[in-house]
Amino acid sequence: MATKVVMEALSPTMEEGRLVEWKKAVGDAVAQGDVLAEVETDKAVMELVARASGTMLAQVVPAGGTVPVSEVVGWIGEPGEEIEGGEGTKPEETKETKKADEADTADKPETADKQDKADEKAPSKADAPAATDGRVKASPLARKMAAEQGLDLQSMSGSGPDGRIIKRDLEGVVAAPAAGSPVATPVFASEGPAYEDLPLSQMRKTIAKRLAQSIGPIPTFYLTTEVDMERAWEARAALNAVAGDAGKVSFNDIIIKATAVALAQHPACNAWWTEGAIRQWREVHIAMAVAIPDGLITPVIRHADRKSLRQISADARDLAKRARDRKLTPEEYTGGTFSISNLGMMDIHEFTAIINPPEAGILAVGRIAEIPAVVDGAIVPRRRMMLTMSCDHRVIDGATGAGFLKTLKLLLENPLALVW
Repeated sequence: MATKVVMEALSPTMEEGRLVEWKKAVGDAVAQGDVLAEVETDKAVMELVARASGTMLAQVVPAGGTVPVSEVVGWIGEPGEEIEGGEGTKPEETKETKKADEADTADKPETADKQDKADEKAPSKADAPAATDGRVKASPLARKMAAEQGLDLQSMSGSGPDGRIIKRDLEGVVAAPAAGSPVATPVFASEGPAYEDLPLSQMRKTIAKRLAQSIGPIPTFYLTTEVDMERAWEARAALNAVAGDAGKVSFNDIIIKATAVALAQHPACNAWWTEGAIRQWREVHIAMAVAIPDGLITPVIRHADRKSLRQISADARDLAKRARDRKLTPEEYTGGTFSISNLGMMDIHEFTAIINPPEAGILAVGRIAEIPAVVDGAIVPRRRMMLTMSCDHRVIDGATGAGFLKTLKLLLENPLALVW
């Protein structure tokens, strides 16, 4: 009996998946555990594996198609075996038909030129319509010439059989259009539709859904503080001088470590809002926002309060790289207890970030800028950084959030406390 291949839930929050690429074609032998296809989930590109052995009988969903979890995308069984839906479930394009189509549509100037010469000898029907279904009839060589010269075939009549546009028609237009004859309209690269609708990726759909769950239902307030980063600047320079080329520490690593230590001292901010309870975590797992082409993802540094700056730096680099390559596993981007979004490297002075539910807080980090500041009654240049915390008021009160930020500011302004 043939076995269904279904769209599996490859991440905890996945509701539908986009089939990026089939790895097995119809007719291929399949062993249990073989990779059948690559699937784009709401967070990453993951592998859909075979749950049975046999032959790939059909691909119900073509590459690029999006279907809900549990929907059938293909069939595995024995050659010739009946499947649900019969022929209708087979793909429109297998590897063999694709190759055949490519061979039929490939540019073959010599063959096309011979066909054009044959068309020229055939009886002319220039007054016949170019096509009866809205498409332009033209030889492959004529289409190639039109594309190269920026000519619009829609505005032309052909002199070949049944009004087919051939090489001779294009040569006449380019050399010297006769009086009263149709003139091709140049096609400029800068002209085109006024807009382009970009299809939503699975990640962008999830981002939109989660943000709608956050900014509307969650009663959010914001707390901002300014941090003197002079000592942190000096500490980083000293650490990196000792580290050499390996294991260098970034300001983001220092901020992650300081935030984790501060959260351990303020568990009311290291919390989730759940239906019926506020969950205060005894472990600190920092989710760091990483920008990728389709949006952003938040890989999680586990037990960040217990790790050294060097360990945090190594984890952050590894997770960020695999996030951009869409290679993270669900365990690596779920389960954060608090998030950090840093746009300082993009020269953003300060901003507010949107809470990632069920977490109760997120820290928005701005750039480190040298600005005039009053120190001991004198105006001197100091490196300063703005931090803004978004708080879920159902979990965090104003004084609670302010206390956490006060501790975080103290740690960043006295970075030796992070290694104490």
